[in-house]
Amino acid sequence: MKKMAICFSGAGKTLVRRLQTAVQEKGMKPIEGYCLVRSNNTVDETETLIPYAGTVEEWAALAAGSHACAIFVGATGIAVRAVAGIVRDKLTDIPVIVIDDLGQFVIPLLSGHLGGANQIAMTLAALLDAVPVITTATDLHDAFSVDTFAREQRLRIVNREGIKSVSAKALEGKPVTLSWKQYPPKNPVDVIVADETDREYTLLLSPKPYVLGIGMKRGQDPAETERFVRDCLQQHGISMEELYAIGTIDLKEQEKAILFLSRKYRIPVLSFDAALLEQAEGDFAGSMFVKETVGVDNVCERAARLAAGVKAERVIGKTKGDGVTLAVYRRGERSYV
Repeated sequence: MKKMAICFSGAGKTLVRRLQTAVQEKGMKPIEGYCLVRSNNTVDETETLIPYAGTVEEWAALAAGSHACAIFVGATGIAVRAVAGIVRDKLTDIPVIVIDDLGQFVIPLLSGHLGGANQIAMTLAALLDAVPVITTATDLHDAFSVDTFAREQRLRIVNREGIKSVSAKALEGKPVTLSWKQYPPKNPVDVIVADETDREYTLLLSPKPYVLGIGMKRGQDPAETERFVRDCLQQHGISMEELYAIGTIDLKEQEKAILFLSRKYRIPVLSFDAALLEQAEGDFAGSMFVKETVGVDNVCERAARLAAGVKAERVIGKTKGDGVTLAVYRRGERSYV
């Protein structure tokens, strides 16, 4: 996940640079650092921080638009006011973290479970030798967190209202029953993992059955690409939330349009080189132009086929847009463990 940090003081700048150095030394993804520019707070051009002349609220909106983890180095109150306008939905809000100027405490403020803010905060705290301030009840009581479970297992939450009921039961110290591998359950259970069910449950978690394969020309517009993808999926009764992964060729994995889809909908990108795509089994709509350009005659279908696994089934064949092609496969032999 992309991480963006903003600071407001000299001590804050020192801390952000310290974090940037620490993640670099660990071989982790870099942190994009910003410093709010004021009359008495400038950023030297040689620094690794980006001067930001807008408001803190505008920066928060920028982070939300980038679907990044927003890290505020400063007072918690600043962060709360900044993100107030971008808080929308428990299932889709970006993770928000606050770190004090001295780097003593790291506080996941928003999207601790589904957005992964708790885990990110603990990682940052370890890098800074700081204290992670975790306030989510299930973590404090070492209880089963069903939304964390769903995120880690890449399961779609079908009925969100069930999260609260399952968490309440876990916090009371009562056993939470789960039907996954042994399905269908003989008795009513709290959580069922299944594509669909007519059994009694509190929360239904559904495996994400589809893989999107995508190929594109360089520099495609992210918003236009998103509209094309959503429209194609909608025509076949598929939602973005049902996508398990995005498959593409390695040459395109850093395209802004693909990263935009991945970050916004929290879908991992699986990339393959041309030689591996050539080995995909099936009949594909080939193109000599594509082969001459990237080394394989078809990207979208072949990438979706490989990412979908053994006995995958084609649901949407190669579909052309303006500079974009897509295909969708239903995942084959899935392991629910």
